[in-house]
Amino acid sequence: MRLTTKGRFAVTAMIDLGLRQSNGPVTLAAISQRQQISLSYLEQLFGKLRRHELVESTRGPGGGYTLARKASEITVADIIVSVDEPIDATQCGGKENCLGEGARCMTHDLWASLNTRMVEFLSSITLQKLVDDQLAKGLQVEEKPSLKRAISAMPVSQPIRINAPNSVFALGNAFSKL
Repeated sequence: MRLTTKGRFAVTAMIDLGLRQSNGPVTLAAISQRQQISLSYLEQLFGKLRRHELVESTRGPGGGYTLARKASEITVADIIVSVDEPIDATQCGGKENCLGEGARCMTHDLWASLNTRMVEFLSSITLQKLVDDQLAKGLQVEEKPSLKRAISAMPVSQPIRINAPNSVFALGNAFSKL
């Protein structure tokens, strides 16, 4: 089994969400910025996480994502499986036809046993444990998200104050006072 970026990024994003959801819904743009993961890639992953009921989305201003269940009830295996990451070390996908036509390879039982151990291991680690590990390492979670805007705000135009006469008459009066 090879864990691809899909599984790694999904777990990383879920840890980020678990750390910050107490402040309200977390935007994918904020996760993208903090974790250096493409926003469009996160949108794909969170669509799958939402369909598997691991996250909930809130629309509109102040919207974003929150966990659909307690972090202590979500396992790493749940996250990886929800983003279609196979946890399978066999060549046949567990169908026992490694050599074709229903024939198993000599190492099928070895890889099937490894699959069982991997699922057991990943099922034993909760999102809450991963969040707690980050906090124990001293990670500081900001109170309010510090998201830099992708598009700059419109510049505020300041009126230009010119200390000069605004008419011919005012110009004449300015010269008469000299």
